[in-house]
Amino acid sequence: MKNWLTKSLISHAGLEATVLRLPIGLILAAHGGQKLFAWFGGYGLEGTGQWMASVGLQPGFLMALLAGSAEFFGGAALMLGLMTRIAAAANVLTMAVALLWVHASQGFFMSAHGIEYALALLAATVSLMIMGGGQYSLERYLLDNGFLGENHDN
Repeated sequence: MKNWLTKSLISHAGLEATVLRLPIGLILAAHGGQKLFAWFGGYGLEGTGQWMASVGLQPGFLMALLAGSAEFFGGAALMLGLMTRIAAAANVLTMAVALLWVHASQGFFMSAHGIEYALALLAATVSLMIMGGGQYSLERYLLDNGFLGENHDN
């Protein structure tokens, strides 16, 4: 009997999952790096936490840590195709909060800080959560080579 972890890793997607995972993972990891480490012109945990508190996401430091971690570590996991559905789910939640809490009042277009960009990332992460890592993922390699117990059925 397959355990829940093995079942969550099985994906019948092909190259399309990789084509989506790599750029979305890179975008998320870069934004997470801004929040966590002040990379790429970001404000780090302190600055991001202060901003999050100013828009009502309290406690700001914790919210910055959660969002930054979901984006950075989840983005890295997406690029690798490791725990894809879990990493995507964490970012679905993060993007839903960003869309509804921060961007919804600004309209649609990104130029006005509207929902456009958050909506695109939300749609992409929902898609990855549904389809999984696909054929060209680290999780598929681990499953196919018995590193997670029994081999899976295709």
